[in-house]
Amino acid sequence: MQMTDTRQIDAPAHRVWDALFDADVLKACVPGCQELAGTPEHGFEAVVVQKVGPVKATFKGVVTMQDMVPGESCTLVGEGKGGAAGFAKGQARVRLEPTPTGATLLHYDVDASVGGKLAQLGSRIVDGFARRMAADFFTRFQEQVEGPAAPADTPPTDDDTAQHRKGWVKRILG
Repeated sequence: MQMTDTRQIDAPAHRVWDALFDADVLKACVPGCQELAGTPEHGFEAVVVQKVGPVKATFKGVVTMQDMVPGESCTLVGEGKGGAAGFAKGQARVRLEPTPTGATLLHYDVDASVGGKLAQLGSRIVDGFARRMAADFFTRFQEQVEGPAAPADTPPTDDDTAQHRKGWVKRILG
């Protein structure tokens, strides 16, 4: 299964790049992630619980970063084993493009495959699940980098702005 998409993240490219390698950010972004530990240099080990169609499994896997061009692009390569449910593996090529407004376009190309019971579910179910996982991951990632959005019907107050700035500083120093 392959998919390609682009997201605009309202943050400078260096901040988006740093978030891509932050274990706490990644753990918060991976749907169903129970544990995530490691470093970009040595890879991350993760435990993820997911339900794909009628199959629910706990996947234990590893994600490594390859082909890194600091501040510009990298490839995240992962593989997880879910016991009797089977396995999932894939890679995501991520490229960052700064915009004139100070935001960053995050481009990604994902190639994923499954085996075992998961492969028997049929491509329609598996492809839909993989698309939803990728969309959920990048939506959560965008929220982690940008910070919480103010409700659309409520204009921000001075206190909201101060809290947002405080959170921003904490994330940068953090």
